[in-house]
Amino acid sequence: MSAKPSIPKGTRDFTPHEMVRRNFIFDTIRQVFQKYGYLPIETPAMENLSSLLGKYGEEGDKLLFKVLNSGDFLTASGKLNINGTISESISSGSFSSLIAEKGLRYDLTVPFARFVVQHRNELSFPFKRYQIQPVWRADRPQKGRYREFYQCDVDVVGSNSLLYELELIQITWEVFGLLNVPVTIKINNRKILAGIAEAIGEPGKFVLITTAIDKLDKTGLDKVREELLEAGLTGESWNKLQPFLEMKKENKEKTETLTRLLADSATGMKGLQELTQLLDYLEQTEDDREVEFDLTLARGLHYYTGTIIEVKANNISIGSICGGGRYDDLTGIFGLPGVSGVGISFGADRIYDVMNESDLFPVNVSTSTKVLVVNFGEAEE
Repeated sequence: MSAKPSIPKGTRDFTPHEMVRRNFIFDTIRQVFQKYGYLPIETPAMENLSSLLGKYGEEGDKLLFKVLNSGDFLTASGKLNINGTISESISSGSFSSLIAEKGLRYDLTVPFARFVVQHRNELSFPFKRYQIQPVWRADRPQKGRYREFYQCDVDVVGSNSLLYELELIQITWEVFGLLNVPVTIKINNRKILAGIAEAIGEPGKFVLITTAIDKLDKTGLDKVREELLEAGLTGESWNKLQPFLEMKKENKEKTETLTRLLADSATGMKGLQELTQLLDYLEQTEDDREVEFDLTLARGLHYYTGTIIEVKANNISIGSICGGGRYDDLTGIFGLPGVSGVGISFGADRIYDVMNESDLFPVNVSTSTKVLVVNFGEAEE
């Protein structure tokens, strides 16, 4: 008896009805990207592991899907006996590197940074690109979280102007306006978070703090406290950090309070200056849609260095449906230092789930055939 056909957990088939709706999302997003002058590129599904490892933090590295080397990789490693037993002491990380040199891409931003460096002589800067392709993460599947999913990225690299952050927020408003999805846009700045780490006396634990804060919405304040204390944060430092995480004020009141609290941190004040400037730009657009300054927004990926952005659908609990930020030296990892970039990524699969659950797809989206041809037979011709 043959096995029942199935697909890996965290992946999905899409029916024609679903594909028509997904293409509506892709076409809408692509239309806005092109309107703002962004150009399309594509990168391979696989990247060298050396390009991917170390860019997403320790937890992100664990979620990389690795691709086994072709050929007889066991004996070629020189570390294994013919029967498969390990001939000498070797860590799991080292063993993994012996049998896998490639991995499926975790996101589109790191491959884009590699692309920019590899093709720098063919590009004009600032370079504005968009990319709509699948990515893979070895995560535990649950509502709104898949192992294979599409990202729709828009980035500009080669300028540190905050006007590009403004443009990305305008793109976000326009995309979700066209899709008729009510959203809340939140912003923060990683330099402000670094300043907070300094202010509580724990500058060396910046990564630890931001990684824990990034889980605040999912686990709650008590779990974040427990994680930080177990990782070595002192009770005194937590008592100083907690008021920052519980600060419930309007944008202007928050910036005024932080100006006082971060006065001794040059990094924190620089981040506050950038965030205030961006809020001023947004106010000058005369757009009545508010952007919330949220101190608990951390964005766990390690390559972010400045503005960070996150978008959540209103009235639906599914996590962020769009997010991104500024990365000042991601290209430097690949040999091109000092080239700043900023971008955002729309999660097409979560957007689909939100629109489907809220019945937001236009009625005519499911209609693909508009002409009907009927053959009544030879006698009727």
